[in-house]
Amino acid sequence: MAVPKRLTDKQKSFAQKLIYNEGRMTPTECAIEAGYDKDSAHVRASELKNPKLYPLVVKYIGELREEVQKKYEITFERHVSELAKLRDASRHKGAWSAAINAEIARGKAAGLYIDQKIIKYGNLDQLTEDELEAKMKQILDDHKTLLEGVDYEEVKEEPSPSSQHNQSETHSDPKKIPNS
Repeated sequence: MAVPKRLTDKQKSFAQKLIYNEGRMTPTECAIEAGYDKDSAHVRASELKNPKLYPLVVKYIGELREEVQKKYEITFERHVSELAKLRDASRHKGAWSAAINAEIARGKAAGLYIDQKIIKYGNLDQLTEDELEAKMKQILDDHKTLLEGVDYEEVKEEPSPSSQHNQSETHSDPKKIPNS
């Protein structure tokens, strides 16, 4: 099969529809829109994207895709200036929340904010008693600067105020004291 030296109008139309409608139309729909027969559009679309069968079409698709990517390329400068425009427009309209969000997004893009997420796995129910105790000791050691001046044993052995309250109620309840 001889490779043609130039693209047909249908091939150009297919490539343009494929790139400019990416995500909105399937390759089959692009082939139909370009004028290919509906019954064979699926096969035709597949063939047109095959570099062995249609290298010029594939090359043209690549050129169009590169052109679109350059046109909509996101650079740091473009991104930050667009956010500034959005912020200023929002501020001008009195949409303070939108203006603040745009300014925060600019700060994040500039690296002024650090978004930190900690994902923990496991369940305390799955640990043995010894593992739990070791885990609690590790937590106390890790945070000892926060707990300066607190005696761990003292905290561990003090009864909670709610349990003291309950105990005093049971002893002073006249209904529960036996008659002598």
